[in-house]
Amino acid sequence: MVRASEHVGGYSLPFEQPVIELERQIAALERRPDAEEFADDLKNLQASRDSLLQKIYRNLTAWDIVRVARHPQRPQTSDYIEMMCRDFCELHGDRHFGDDPAIIAGLGRIGPYKVLIVGHQKGRTTQEKIACHFGCAHPEGYRKALKKMKLAEKFGLPVVTLIDTPGAYPGIKAEERGQAEAIAVNLREMSRLQTPIVCVVIGEGGSGGALGIGVGDRVAMLEYAWYSVISPEGCAAILWKEANPDSNSAAANALALTAKANLANGLVDHVISEPVGGAHRDPQAAAKSVQSWIVDRIRQLKRSKPETLVQRRYDKLRKIGAVAWQEPQSSASAAR
Repeated sequence: MVRASEHVGGYSLPFEQPVIELERQIAALERRPDAEEFADDLKNLQASRDSLLQKIYRNLTAWDIVRVARHPQRPQTSDYIEMMCRDFCELHGDRHFGDDPAIIAGLGRIGPYKVLIVGHQKGRTTQEKIACHFGCAHPEGYRKALKKMKLAEKFGLPVVTLIDTPGAYPGIKAEERGQAEAIAVNLREMSRLQTPIVCVVIGEGGSGGALGIGVGDRVAMLEYAWYSVISPEGCAAILWKEANPDSNSAAANALALTAKANLANGLVDHVISEPVGGAHRDPQAAAKSVQSWIVDRIRQLKRSKPETLVQRRYDKLRKIGAVAWQEPQSSASAAR
């Protein structure tokens, strides 16, 4: 668990306010020179804080979960790479236009496996966010990702993607350079890539921007991530012509964008639990859980032949949105 003192005075979510006072008390005790004398009090306060966080996070609304996924201290792709990977070597450029910092791609080791890692990067500071387009990739970002995935296929390396974007960049220049085409090609090529692909939604999973690196044999979401065809604000602006707290909340509920809802609808295969209070409170524990899931799924997938992987991936995608049709009973049958 991250020390409370690291959070005091920092960013806090509105529904976490009951926890703030407890964290102030914990921080004050931790700073005392005679803190050892108050070890029992500190332990009790920490237990109360954790219990309260568990209660709060068990009852989050869909809109609350969206705000957790956007927490400025939530681990990003570069953080997970640092915590999970060894010998990481970043690869740049799409060999068509340029490099896109909104997508990180490179080779590294996760557990016992050599893999290609691709993920969205939002940035932390204002300068980083502007450089990374706030995690909204341009077409060169998706072309870079696909170029490196083809390289992974050539050398028989599994592909790991970390999804965290509100959506693909919507600017005119991106459209002129073929934004929609780049994403569409990625969907096609990832669906038939002859190497294992595992995907994790670590934060935001918005629309085609997420799908551009989101086609995989196994897809998971972190517990407090969201994954949807559109953001709640975008949905609210379309349906109610106004995005405000009430309409955003209504849209989040209607979109069924939470990890639990996506699992129930068959859009993801697994939900990865987060530490108490979200991944931003204990990034190391979150990274450990993500790494464990990735290693386990790669181990399973590497047992299959490449052509078998492609066929199973195709079948998996074809089942999304499938419904069972039942003939309506006639009135005579119903009477019997």
